[in-house]
Amino acid sequence: MNLIQTDESERVVERPETPLFDNKAFREASINAILHNLWISGNEPMISVFSDRIEILSRGTLAPAQTMEGFFLGESIPVNKKLSEIFLQLHISEKSGRGVPEIIETYGEGAFTFRENSIVVTIPLQRIKKAGNKVGKKVGDKKGLNSRRQRIVTEMRENPNITTNELHHILGISETAVENNLTFLKKNGYVERVGSKKTGYWKVIE
Repeated sequence: MNLIQTDESERVVERPETPLFDNKAFREASINAILHNLWISGNEPMISVFSDRIEILSRGTLAPAQTMEGFFLGESIPVNKKLSEIFLQLHISEKSGRGVPEIIETYGEGAFTFRENSIVVTIPLQRIKKAGNKVGKKVGDKKGLNSRRQRIVTEMRENPNITTNELHHILGISETAVENNLTFLKKNGYVERVGSKKTGYWKVIE
């Protein structure tokens, strides 16, 4: 489904070509979901495709000896050691633990959601809009936000004074992940911080 899209608007010499999503990040997320799935529970990983995103769900939580910091740094601790060895022998995966950093490099820590009994990686679909002007593209981009960033915008709209710590508890992600998502939203013109960090408020840009 990852067809290359071409953008003919504002074309000069070469037309930009954009895939729906990053293949490397998707591959690493899929491999990790299989390797770290809690197979003993009798449930398999699940890949769900929506109009604006792909969600890759792996059953279970972090390995017993794993920490959140180590997870994001790519310090690999296999949940299923024998399965990991098979993947290594078949050259499907590597022992370097590059999977998580590869995903973070493309989509940030905010791509990961830690639930009570599962870990979900959300990969947004980057669709080219055919509006032919910058306003139309901006509207299209907003619709393409992943579910977590949409949730942050919704929380800000309902409570402009919401804090990073409050978002951390509401979303169930680290404060670093919250900050990464806020940086993305501000950089791309979805929200604006009015005033100082302590006394200011969030403005959602419609």
